[in-house]
Amino acid sequence: MNVRSHGDVLGGLSSQAGPQAHRTTNIVADAALQDLRVAGRERLIVVEDDPVTRTMLVGYFSENNFDVVGAGSCAECRQALRARTDLVFLDLQLPDGDGFDLAKEIQATSNAGIIFVTRRDTDVDRILGLEIAGDHYVTKPINLRELLARARSVLRRRSIDRKAARSHNSIAFGDWIIDLTRRELLGSDGKPVALTRAEFDLLAALVGADGRPLSRDYLIEVVSNRQAEVDIRTVDALVARLRRKLVGSGTPVITTVTGVGYKLALSERL
Repeated sequence: MNVRSHGDVLGGLSSQAGPQAHRTTNIVADAALQDLRVAGRERLIVVEDDPVTRTMLVGYFSENNFDVVGAGSCAECRQALRARTDLVFLDLQLPDGDGFDLAKEIQATSNAGIIFVTRRDTDVDRILGLEIAGDHYVTKPINLRELLARARSVLRRRSIDRKAARSHNSIAFGDWIIDLTRRELLGSDGKPVALTRAEFDLLAALVGADGRPLSRDYLIEVVSNRQAEVDIRTVDALVARLRRKLVGSGTPVITTVTGVGYKLALSERL
């Protein structure tokens, strides 16, 4: 097994463990982690039939302060989903079913985010995964640091969505109202303003910052969902597009904070 440090790529993993190890990996990992669970930690399920890959992912995310459960099959994943779950890492090729079908089940019964982690790297699989339920589609070999960043991005966004759903949060600013529950931006005439997902996520982050500037690095994480490559230029381009769409009051909506990033220039009000 060729495994580098956690910051490097986890590649070419294949099971070197015997049948008994394969059967007991989940039980041992779950039992050990049960004692470590702390209230408030986000709970992840790693659905992966290869015990070596599964153990590595469970260990890495446990070290990064997540409550992690390993599952080697669809059946084990269903059992783990009986408890609150925030995010599922989901392989597509499982011994008792297809990962796409399992993703549909998860989406229908849980509010957990889904990141596909698989060797299947065709465009058809990738598009299908994202259309079905996936927040991200990651192909092996796995870069653990990148996967951690993606997981945190998904969890952060879903946390914002849950808070909005609980409070039915609509925020007025300038001539617009942003509905975080319905993910809509309404103009002064009550008509929706067409925004891409990335544009909406970036605007929602700025509105939620209460006038505080947000760094470009932070905004990169906010809009990284489903984007193949996101960098500072991507954020700048999204801000430019939003500025063109948010016109009407004569006052700039998004201003640049030199050396930091961007902030919302208008005062928000409920």
